[in-house]
Amino acid sequence: MLRRLLAILLPVAFVMVGAVLAPLGAVIAQQQTQEVYVDRLADAGRFAALARTALESERRNALVQEMSRYEELYGIPAVVVAPDGAVVAGSGDRARMATVLEIATETGGVTAALAGERPEPPTTVWPWNTDPLIITEPIGRDSEVAGAVVLVAPTDRLGARILTSWGWMALISLVPLTLLVSASMPLSRWVLQPIRRLDEATTAVASGDLDVRVDAERGPPELRRLTESFNTMVDVVRRALDRQRSFVSEASHQLRNPLASLRLAVENLGPYLKGAEAREAHEVAIDETTMMHRMLNSLLAATRLESVTGTEAVEVTGVVETREARWRALGEARGIEVTTDLPDLVWALAPAGGLGSILDELFSNALRLSGGSRIEVRAEDGEEVRIGVLDNGTGLTEEEREAALDRFWRSSRHQNTEGTGLGLAIVADLVREAGGRLTLGDGLADEGRRGFGVVITLPPADPPSLSPS
Repeated sequence: MLRRLLAILLPVAFVMVGAVLAPLGAVIAQQQTQEVYVDRLADAGRFAALARTALESERRNALVQEMSRYEELYGIPAVVVAPDGAVVAGSGDRARMATVLEIATETGGVTAALAGERPEPPTTVWPWNTDPLIITEPIGRDSEVAGAVVLVAPTDRLGARILTSWGWMALISLVPLTLLVSASMPLSRWVLQPIRRLDEATTAVASGDLDVRVDAERGPPELRRLTESFNTMVDVVRRALDRQRSFVSEASHQLRNPLASLRLAVENLGPYLKGAEAREAHEVAIDETTMMHRMLNSLLAATRLESVTGTEAVEVTGVVETREARWRALGEARGIEVTTDLPDLVWALAPAGGLGSILDELFSNALRLSGGSRIEVRAEDGEEVRIGVLDNGTGLTEEEREAALDRFWRSSRHQNTEGTGLGLAIVADLVREAGGRLTLGDGLADEGRRGFGVVITLPPADPPSLSPS
């Protein structure tokens, strides 16, 4: 967003400076054109006075010498034209004077001067315009016009002067332009600061942190209203999630005692039952109450797992080592060998406070559902951190793997095994929210069985800096 705002502000700054420089440059060109025109007009007036005296006394040598000297100094040819249009005197030879008169005649200024009128001042001379500046001055006035003086002034020097003035003007304009460009960056950051805070808060909420709030007392009124709406939305979402989790937890706790009483009552009916069918129905009822009790325990565990929010840097090897002894004890109770393959230090960006619970869930699934004799927990460090829980059990088919991450899904072979089918789906969601992914594949191949493996891939993380204390 900062780049887009700068892309708007910087062209606007250039346009503003250009809008000031363009008319100013036109004024400079017009002013310098008028200055040159006034100077040349004064020269033409002086030559007209000299020409009138020379024509009356018929002594033209002094006039010719003055015009020739004028052309040597300024490079501007001068010609005196009689009322009939013939060249009377001028600088240079006859051919040169005829050429000068021809150029001046094309503009119509000679005709006006011979009529006793001074032509209109020229328009602005632009640097890219190569046409000469024609100055005509009548000799005498009204009915006493004895001829006209014609000056053909090149405009190359005038164009160079205008360009030089424009160059200095552009150089000076770099100062305000530099100030505008320099101020655009902090100005853009100041304008976008409330949006940046809102974006950071949105990112935190997306990562699971529902405790974040944005200061709604600063910034433009529109953004303050947006910030208040955002804070209200986060409060509503948090309350809804808290109510949902509280309901599941409280409902599970409240159902425990009735279920325990129901199971006790069903078990107490045993001595009063007669016949094989009644005893079989009695055993089925006991099994159903036991399964419902396990379901409640699984729901409570799933609720605790779903309460994990946010991400943090976690040392994976240390988390596994804190649980390794317990896993080995649980494996020995079921006749399953538990091994680990871990590097020294592996830091990963994992769900905050939840990596241990996630690994416990994956290990519990392998322990209950694999049907194998060995479970191995691995960790690999690299561009990505990979954590795997693999077993040498029967595994899952390709179709079963595609459905294994659906909530409440259970394999047909495990319908009577403890569990709800929620754990793996919740783990996949938590890993995905932490920026990682969960994949299902083969495990430890053994005796013709390909096994089953769950691999968590997490982003690497830098170890947190430690204070001197």
